[in-house]
Amino acid sequence: MALVCLLVLAAIVSITQGAVQMPLRQVVGAIIDFDGSRDHLVIMTVRMPRVLAGLLAGAALGVAGAIMQALTGNPLASPDLLGINAGAAFAVVVALTFMHATSGAAYVWYAFSGAAAAAVLVHAFGSAGISGAVPLKLMLAGVALTAFLTSLTTAILIWNQGTLDTVRLWTAGSLSGRSMPQVAAIAPYILSGLAAALIMRRQFMTLSLGRETARSIGQSPLLWHGIAIVIVTLLAGGAVALAGPIGFVGLVVPHIVRFGIGVDYRWIIPFSALGGALLLVLADTAGRTLLAQQSFPVGVTMALIGGPFFIWLARRSAGGRS
Repeated sequence: MALVCLLVLAAIVSITQGAVQMPLRQVVGAIIDFDGSRDHLVIMTVRMPRVLAGLLAGAALGVAGAIMQALTGNPLASPDLLGINAGAAFAVVVALTFMHATSGAAYVWYAFSGAAAAAVLVHAFGSAGISGAVPLKLMLAGVALTAFLTSLTTAILIWNQGTLDTVRLWTAGSLSGRSMPQVAAIAPYILSGLAAALIMRRQFMTLSLGRETARSIGQSPLLWHGIAIVIVTLLAGGAVALAGPIGFVGLVVPHIVRFGIGVDYRWIIPFSALGGALLLVLADTAGRTLLAQQSFPVGVTMALIGGPFFIWLARRSAGGRS
């Protein structure tokens, strides 16, 4: 309950921040009694969609990271490190460049397709060989695919200046310029993925104990791996379609949650949803208020937070050896 209250407070404070600060009573008035004034229009058509996009994308990425860590047994697994965000971003850029997709409702399907294809490729490459899909091989496959797809995406953007101008901020991971129709078009997919993850969190808890344990209690690892990939595709694909390829949320949030409540994924998944939403909204608010003249895209702010955390986590996983 405390985390929910903190999330609501962070969302309201975020709405008050911008080129012109809005008093809290103005924000509450716009939500409860919209009167069509300029300030109310700014709140409801500019700032509210931005905050809602942050809440949805943050929750989606936090839960997607938790599911992937449960599935692979790899504490460094997340949608951005295993190529899923890069696959979704590449597919959206291809759609904008060659299919002339212009709306969230149109290119969300390309994001889902790219995320799913990347997930399948990483799993296929990581499963090759006698040892099968061990965490290290999955991580190496994800890093390699991410680098390859990011290079292709960059090449397309350099080649097509029009697409670069359209998605310049989006490719850095940004909540700026989101509209309520865009949020409404993508929200059902993210909410469906969140609902499915919450309903099936007991199965993910079993999978986190290992394939043999899952088989011993009658669970089919192959079936549930497939279901998990579909859910992660909905979550990561929807988040990328809405806010761009934002990194580190799916890595940082599940670890913070584990520090607080332990290793039970029945609790990690719902708390990762709340924590991811809170972290992304706070990061976006910080990016808008750190400098008076310039606003940081939330992807840049998350990189500043997540980069040092990733280095610390990698050293901790290696037992502190440099």
